[in-house]
Amino acid sequence: VAGISQAARRGIIVKGGAALEALARATVLLLDKTGTLTAGSPELSDVEVFGDHDPEDALRLAASLDQVSAHVLAAAIVRGARSRGLALEFPTDPREEHGNGIEGTVAGRRVALGKSAWIAPRASLPPRAREVRRRSAMEGSSCVFVAIDGTVAAAFILDDPIRPDGPRVIRSLRRAGIERVVMVTGDHPDVAESVGIALGVDRILSERDPADKVDAVRAEREAGLTIMVGDGVNDAPALAAA
Repeated sequence: VAGISQAARRGIIVKGGAALEALARATVLLLDKTGTLTAGSPELSDVEVFGDHDPEDALRLAASLDQVSAHVLAAAIVRGARSRGLALEFPTDPREEHGNGIEGTVAGRRVALGKSAWIAPRASLPPRAREVRRRSAMEGSSCVFVAIDGTVAAAFILDDPIRPDGPRVIRSLRRAGIERVVMVTGDHPDVAESVGIALGVDRILSERDPADKVDAVRAEREAGLTIMVGDGVNDAPALAAA
C-alpha cells in the first residue's frame, strides 16, 4: 500500500499490489523506440521530392491525410505543414494500418504514406528514393514516403532525438534487477541500431509490426518475467501480452 501511494505521488498508476510485487521480480525489459526512448516530439526537417512533384503540394496532401492518424510521426508532418502556412483539407475514406501507414483520398487525389515497404506495393520506389532512405538511416532520422495517385512523390525526413536521461535510466534499471533490455521498433534497422547502440541495449528488434511485437514479448517471456514499455496505439497488443 505504501509503494502504490508513493508511486501515485509521482504520477504512476499501479493496477494493484500483485502488479507491483510482480514488477519487482521482472528480469527482462522490452522498450518501444519512438516516444519512449526518444523525445516523442519529432520535427519535420526536410522534404525530398521525386520527379516533377511540388514539395508544398506533396506535404499539403500528406498532412491532410495524416490529420486522422494518431501516429507520432503523423502529428509531426501536420505540424510541419501548418508551420509553412499550408491549407489542409479533411480526407475521405481513410484507412490506417498500424505500424505501416495510412491511405485515403484528399481533394480527389489518392494519397498513401508510410514505410517504403508498405508504399512500394502501391507504387514503385524510384532510385533516388532509395538513396534518401539510405541517407536517412545513416543519419539516424526517420523517413516517411508519400505516394500520390499511384506514384511515389516525396519523402519526409523527421528527426526525433534520444531522451537525454535514457542511458542513465537503463543503467538504473539494471542495478534494480533488470538483466536483459530489448528495443523493439517498427523503424528501419539502421535507425534502430543507431538508437540502440547509443542507449546500450542488449538486443535490437527492428521493422516489427504490432503482431511482431507480441511475438517478441512471448519469446522473451521464456527468459523470465517480462516488462513492456510503449506509448503508441500500435504497442497496445504487446503491452497486454506482457
